[in-house]
Amino acid sequence: MPWDFVLILAVLGALVPWRGAMRVRQLLSRPQLTPADRITLYASTIAFQWIAVAVVAWRCAERGLSRADLGIAHLFHGDLSRTVAVGLGVTSLLAATQLVGFRRLRKQSLPADSRIRQVITKLMPEARSDSLVFVALACTVAVCEEFLYRGFAFAAIYRASGDSTTIALIGSSVLFALAHSYQGRAGLLNTFLLGLLFAGCRVWTMSLLPAMLAHLVVDLLAGLLIPRAVRAEAAPAEKVFSTVVF
Repeated sequence: MPWDFVLILAVLGALVPWRGAMRVRQLLSRPQLTPADRITLYASTIAFQWIAVAVVAWRCAERGLSRADLGIAHLFHGDLSRTVAVGLGVTSLLAATQLVGFRRLRKQSLPADSRIRQVITKLMPEARSDSLVFVALACTVAVCEEFLYRGFAFAAIYRASGDSTTIALIGSSVLFALAHSYQGRAGLLNTFLLGLLFAGCRVWTMSLLPAMLAHLVVDLLAGLLIPRAVRAEAAPAEKVFSTVVF
């Protein structure tokens, strides 16, 4: 494997998780975050991800990884009906799962000191201003992370492993999970399984489009619906139903 690919994978597997964990720890240690604080966080993440994509795309071009290798030669690659069907099917499945989780959160309380509750209440959008920037972040993440993990990482590991789809599936999913290790053990496992699902879509359709679409919907639902349910727990019943529509 070329040295620059090794370096990029090391950054994705070590530096990104470490920096993400440190940053989240610092933010969660603060008594509260304002919409302006969250907007700054979202904007800096958007900038970093697009810079990372630009650098990785440059090195892929230099090393001869084609757009087909990366799953972006044609987002609607090969069998159009299969690509659309897989995209809609996976997106619908994950959206239904998110909505079920949302309804459960409305019926039960998370411990006040739990990490997931702190992440939701402090880092997820609350006001209209940070919600709009969060939508831009979700769009960026859906495109950039799919390119970085299901595009580049999958292709680099696939080539280095002698064209082993299994190793590429597992390796890219491990890197994806590590990038989200700040979510804790449960988040680490869930993200790994989600990575396997997205990578499977990439293999089956030879396109990143289904995973991008599903990734976007998952993040939007998680960022816009679930925080409302958690923040509404302490509100009176009539306020809960006036602020949470489902």
